[in-house]
Amino acid sequence: MSRLPLIQPDTATGKAADLLAGVQKALGVTPNMTKAMVNSPAVLEAYLAFSGALGGGWLSVPIRERIALLVAEENGCDYCLSAHSYIGANVAKLDAAEIEAGRHGRSGDAKAAAVLAFAAAVVRTRGGVEEADIAAARDSGLTDGEITEVIANVALNVFTNYLNKAVDTDIDWPVVRHHDH
Repeated sequence: MSRLPLIQPDTATGKAADLLAGVQKALGVTPNMTKAMVNSPAVLEAYLAFSGALGGGWLSVPIRERIALLVAEENGCDYCLSAHSYIGANVAKLDAAEIEAGRHGRSGDAKAAAVLAFAAAVVRTRGGVEEADIAAARDSGLTDGEITEVIANVALNVFTNYLNKAVDTDIDWPVVRHHDH
């Protein structure tokens, strides 16, 4: 059971109600994560703005979903693994093998593999990548803008992983558990 209340759209008021209504309109559902975040409307607003801005960047939805899967696996966040396995399959149209590979920083797609190699370095070193990691990303064809977006996507997913783990958000997606490493 979630450690913080999950604010329901039908009982929310003010800014919280407006934000949850926007989530419902955009997604057709109101995930429990957003109901937990809206305990502070500023947190949900920040998440939506950050996520929305990155959605307009250079990295495609399938690549961003693979980053989310990798980061969730690395951080042992079952809520995010569950959400991004579902979104990866149903929105990004990744097959089961590619979803599993993404969890481990691999992909059959060369561009996605390059992104995931760098994303893995970022998350595993908590941002302390080496010059060689940047060089390898560039040598794999990533632009400086894409490298910057990979870092931002890792950071966004670390935030959601930490929030969902700390709050123990009730999983409202088909459940996927992290592998023991």
